[in-house]
Amino acid sequence: MQKTALLSVSDKSGIADFAKFLQSKDYRLLSTGGTFQHLQENNIEVEEVASITNFPEILDGRVKTLHPHIHGGILARRSNEEDMKTLEEKGINTIDMVVVNLYPFFENAEKDLELSELAEFIDIGGPTMLRAAAKSFFDVTVITDKNDYAKVQEEIEKEGDTIFDTRKNLAGKVFNLTSAYDAAISQKLLDDKFPPYYTISYKKQMDLRYGENPHQDAAYYTNTIQKGVLKDFDQLQGKELSFNNIRDLDLAWKVVCEFEQTACCAVKHSTPCGVALDEDIAVAYQKAHDCDPISIFGGIVAFNQKVTKQVAEKCNEIFLEIVVAPAFDEDALKVFSKKKNLRVIQINNVLGDQMHMVQVDGGLLVQDSDLQLSNDIKIATKKAPTQEQLDDLDFAVKVIKHVKSNAIVVAKNKMAIGVGTGETNRIWATQQAIERAHEQETEGLVLASDAFFPFRDVVDFASENGVDAIIQPGGSIRDKDSIEAANEHGIAMVTTGMRHFLH
Repeated sequence: MQKTALLSVSDKSGIADFAKFLQSKDYRLLSTGGTFQHLQENNIEVEEVASITNFPEILDGRVKTLHPHIHGGILARRSNEEDMKTLEEKGINTIDMVVVNLYPFFENAEKDLELSELAEFIDIGGPTMLRAAAKSFFDVTVITDKNDYAKVQEEIEKEGDTIFDTRKNLAGKVFNLTSAYDAAISQKLLDDKFPPYYTISYKKQMDLRYGENPHQDAAYYTNTIQKGVLKDFDQLQGKELSFNNIRDLDLAWKVVCEFEQTACCAVKHSTPCGVALDEDIAVAYQKAHDCDPISIFGGIVAFNQKVTKQVAEKCNEIFLEIVVAPAFDEDALKVFSKKKNLRVIQINNVLGDQMHMVQVDGGLLVQDSDLQLSNDIKIATKKAPTQEQLDDLDFAVKVIKHVKSNAIVVAKNKMAIGVGTGETNRIWATQQAIERAHEQETEGLVLASDAFFPFRDVVDFASENGVDAIIQPGGSIRDKDSIEAANEHGIAMVTTGMRHFLH
């Protein structure tokens, strides 16, 4: 009995060759619209769907395959006598293969289109046929990925048909695609930030060598409909990126994006180990390096300005995993090329993430990304900070947003010279940050805390170790204790009213 294949694709690459193969295996070919014309232009014998539905395409092609002669032929269970009897009575032929890919909604969702224009890229007939064929995987082969043509062709050549496991897997790919497709549409249309069902749409870009550790498998996915820094970057040279590289790269770039002034950030193991500002990008790098010259080794360095030859030469003096920036001088790239494994990344997009997600066992935590900074700065002590101290405090707060809590940042001259991160109590984080800062400076320091002080111990310790100004959110029932301690020690303290926990 002759088999029938229905071909209707928006991406026509490879379809003509695949159709010719099916034709050589005595498949009857059905098609629609542009695919029908494409196959005819390639001298392939094909019937238009309208010839078996006895109904023309209508509504500018919105309705063409939504018909019992199509879906009956796909959904009929070949092993069910009643189903096959119904087909015979209604004059419906079985459809044994469905090859469909969808209208390019993903690609157009990123564009600045009116909603009425974007709606035209919402495919209806395609997903309906795919889902019908996928449900019938016991009898029907369904293809939505052009990369599967070769596998199907090989099996038909060898076995006479696709094997059951292949049909089942191809059906799974259909529901994987249509769920992502529907999720993307939902994200575009819903105004609800936290809808009843949290559906997200990501597409795999690459398999990674491994995850955080060599025994963990990993892959990298990007958002199908939203632009983002790590979606459309260019890797100009170097080894492939790893799981840890991508996470650290994301952090380093987010830190430098906090600043309008030229900034450099070094990251090691998901923690900023050096951050600095300067009008001269080479000086900014040197300052960031000097914040922690040990930890920067083997780390990632990010810049928010074009990297020059001078900066590249400085970077090449030590081992770095990645250098990332919005642009690079040609001479800088020539310098970097001397280190073949060094990854050089050019960022093309602004930050796009508005939501932050954390998976827990059996659930997903979803929140707004921490993009805000407080405008409600209040002087809490008798002594007010100088303008220079205020500038350093502002710098330190922008850094501390990206440091794991409990977090303390000690700064001077727009350099994060001491970072205390991830401690279980605030005084330990303070001791850690000040100890590191004292390797560079011992006086005239400012200190930022990501959350309020539950006790006065941080202020007391800071006063003994060269800290002259402190910024913290405030809001503790013991705020009075820490403010009194600051007044006793002659420290200027300002509060922001905004906490920046990062767990």
